[in-house]
Amino acid sequence: MISFIVDFFSYSFTVNALIASLLISIAAGMVGAYIVARRLVFLSGGITHASFGGVGIAFYLGVNPILGAAVFAVLSAFGVELLTGRLKVREDSSIGILWSLGMAVGIFFVFLTPGYAPNLMSFMFGSILTISESDIWMIFGLTVVMAIFFIIFYRAILYLSFDPSFARTQGVPVELFSYILMGFMALTIVLSIRLVGIILLLSLLTIPPSIVNTFTKRFSSIILWSMLVAFTGCLGGLVVSYTLNVPSGATIILILIIMFIFAKVYRYISVFLKQSKA
Repeated sequence: MISFIVDFFSYSFTVNALIASLLISIAAGMVGAYIVARRLVFLSGGITHASFGGVGIAFYLGVNPILGAAVFAVLSAFGVELLTGRLKVREDSSIGILWSLGMAVGIFFVFLTPGYAPNLMSFMFGSILTISESDIWMIFGLTVVMAIFFIIFYRAILYLSFDPSFARTQGVPVELFSYILMGFMALTIVLSIRLVGIILLLSLLTIPPSIVNTFTKRFSSIILWSMLVAFTGCLGGLVVSYTLNVPSGATIILILIIMFIFAKVYRYISVFLKQSKA
């Protein structure tokens, strides 16, 4: 056991992945609680897949794919808000359009890229080998800014998460806050791609809050415990990924799904035993 720990921390890429997992878990706990409370799961999935368009364009232009994905994801998030709010397009239709557009643009530019087609496996399924120090600093910056925003405007975010109409009556600038939180959601999605991958990223944002929501309805508790659940899944996934040499994204999500099943079974048994005693 000790030799495994020493070996695990002897490689810079595993240390980078562990630090990134902690920071991503904090960010995912905050934005994930908002996504689940507002029932924006389908929207976050649309942004996730739309970001692939930025990856394809970035490869074609020879720039950092994460930068391209970030720009495309933020524009997609704002695009959904614009289409549904100003142009009165149904939200599910807006998400479907941008989802398809992002994937189509990404594939189009990947195949237009001169030379060998780039290896997209790390973007689709995640790879701890691709997490760099620059990625960590970007995730750190986002996490700090998001944490400050959530602490300062916690009550406004709470109102907006559960009842936007009530939030308006309390003087909350609903439209502005919706755009800001959409931006945070998009950036969290993009900066988590290296760890989990585009295909599986949606689960990292939604499973931890769903697990915690089984035991508590308090928004602050959901945020804090979601961070811990997400980091537990990431840590377990990294260990399994390192040991078996399999994609980190798949192992992280499998562990989170197992935790979700155990939480639901435990909750069911607890309720059954309480009812039987009564």
